[in-house]
Amino acid sequence: MSTPFDRAPSATASSQLSFDSLGTPLHEVTFVIVDLETTGTTAGKSEITEIGAVKMRGGEVLGEFQSLVKPEESVISPFVARLTGITHAMVDDAPSIRSVLPSFLEFSVGAVLVAHNAPFDIGFLRSACEKLDYHWPQPTVLDTVTLSRRVVSRDEVRNHKLSTLAAHFGTEVSPDHRALSDAKATGELLHRVLERFGGYGITTLEELATVRQAGWAKRQAKSHLAKGVPAEPGVYMFLDGTRRVLYIGKSGNMARRVRGYFNASENRGRMAEMITAAQEVSCLPCAHALEAEVREIRLIGELAPPYNRRSKNPERNSWIVLSDEAYPRLSVVRSNTALEKSPATPMGPFRSRKTAQAVKELLDTLYPVKRCTARITSANLGSHRPCVSSQVGQCGGPCAGVIDRQEYLADISDLVAVMDGDYSTLRDLCTQRMSRLATEARYETAAEVRDSMRSGLANAARAESVRALRDIPEILAYSPGPEGGFDLAVIRHGKLAAAAHSRGSRGIDEAFVAIRASAEWVPAPGKLPTASDSLAEETRLLSQWLQSATLTSMRGAWSLPRTGANFHAQESGTVRLGDPV
Repeated sequence: MSTPFDRAPSATASSQLSFDSLGTPLHEVTFVIVDLETTGTTAGKSEITEIGAVKMRGGEVLGEFQSLVKPEESVISPFVARLTGITHAMVDDAPSIRSVLPSFLEFSVGAVLVAHNAPFDIGFLRSACEKLDYHWPQPTVLDTVTLSRRVVSRDEVRNHKLSTLAAHFGTEVSPDHRALSDAKATGELLHRVLERFGGYGITTLEELATVRQAGWAKRQAKSHLAKGVPAEPGVYMFLDGTRRVLYIGKSGNMARRVRGYFNASENRGRMAEMITAAQEVSCLPCAHALEAEVREIRLIGELAPPYNRRSKNPERNSWIVLSDEAYPRLSVVRSNTALEKSPATPMGPFRSRKTAQAVKELLDTLYPVKRCTARITSANLGSHRPCVSSQVGQCGGPCAGVIDRQEYLADISDLVAVMDGDYSTLRDLCTQRMSRLATEARYETAAEVRDSMRSGLANAARAESVRALRDIPEILAYSPGPEGGFDLAVIRHGKLAAAAHSRGSRGIDEAFVAIRASAEWVPAPGKLPTASDSLAEETRLLSQWLQSATLTSMRGAWSLPRTGANFHAQESGTVRLGDPV
């Protein structure tokens, strides 16, 4: 790109890609390579004096655009005139930017804009549109400075100026600080750079647009690990030199996804570190994407890879339980022992202890449950004094002997009902409390009540959906595959027992007969949850998939309670009907 002054290159300025362009092969992309000449370096203050552009696709030139532009306010300095050869005499009869810009926008419509040091050129074009009140189309933008830095090292060239790179690659057109010549040279440079990216497996526009500097060289050196990965659904695992699993992922096309780790479309810092340590990629092909996601969840829970964050350590989930004592109180726990001893159904799991604590405090406020930790027995009941909560009327005062055990249990029966699945009183009491707080202008406290109610209902709705699906001995279901055919699943007690893919609808019944005969036997779940329940995430995933699947047969009844968490979560706006749980 030619500019009046020597400017330091900067990062690519590009818009977000649309879903319509996902997976677009580079040879099918229409590029408009653009270059500007200007009166100065600052968009908005300086003006455009020339626009040159070349439209290309698959290496073929489809058209050219070139026009001088008469500046309306700025003057062309002697320095700029010597650099570009553009003088006032040349642009006196040229059209204004008001006339030229619409023609250029029409020329480039639907194309990816490319420039050398793109922020400069695109900045001037965008500024001109804003000044003239023209619509800026937000095109995808590629910067050949940024791209060339990824594949042309300083060992090859002393810098990444257009003239230096053009000389290095021997382009047919030499840049000469005129817009069209520089645009042609940039177009040749683009295709030379794309050839190098192709050697690293970058073949689509999306991969190219996400190239970043961090870890690029290290990922390049490990790109051979992606060879041999099958282009089918499955789970892939990165292993280190001792065959320890570092990271587990899943994809509907493992070959394409694994290549992404090495061609710089992966921008997470942890992944660059993981790739540096990886020495091998192991693959587990699956029948379809659903099976791949299920197996990913299971393997992460079993192997706990250091670079995975999701699906690990289910034992760290928190639960709200009633304590096993004469006058029970609420507590947040993580152990199986506490879950087993709870006289009511544990509420949870909560992924965050902080969220669980906030819901517990809400329940403490709404129901007259004991808050203090004093352990009361018939022998020491007479020696206790009212705690603070009892003194302010937020607790029935069992610690002070104000009420007996049976009366206390009757007072907290609504709380026990909530924990056992009836959330009617919870929503009513929350609504009443929020109204009272709003009347008192305590809006922040009212918002805290609302948020805690929503967290409690959302977590309870997930758990309720898991229990409902686990109660069903068997479900046979299928859904259309993303690339044709049908994805089949046998689900038993909330677990994927077998999976297959049928190419056509006529073979679905035969496929179900075959996979059902060899499907995994799954025992009925226990009545109580466990703190390390790693199957819950799999069951939630299957429940979400079943919402859009076609059921062919089912043993048992699949239903949710009328007064349960899902009903009240929908009524309160916490979740909408059909939302994933």
